[in-house]
Amino acid sequence: MKPAEIRNMSDEEIRSRIEDTREELMNLRFRVVTGQLTDTSQLKIVRRSIARLETILHERELVQEREGE
Repeated sequence: MKPAEIRNMSDEEIRSRIEDTREELMNLRFRVVTGQLTDTSQLKIVRRSIARLETILHERELVQEREGE
C-alpha cells in the first residue's frame, strides 16, 4: 500500500488495517515455522506495511498535539 493511499484513510481505518496486517504477519510466521511458506520475503513486505501505517498514524498524532498547544 502506498503512503498516499494511507493518508487518504481515516485514523480508524488505519488502526483497523494495522490489526489486520499484524494478524497476517503472525500467520506468515506460523507458515514459515511449519515449512508451508518458502517465499520469506513476504515477511519483510508485511513488516514494512505495518511500519508505514504506524508512521503515518504517528505523524497525525504529532500534528494534533501541535495544534492543541
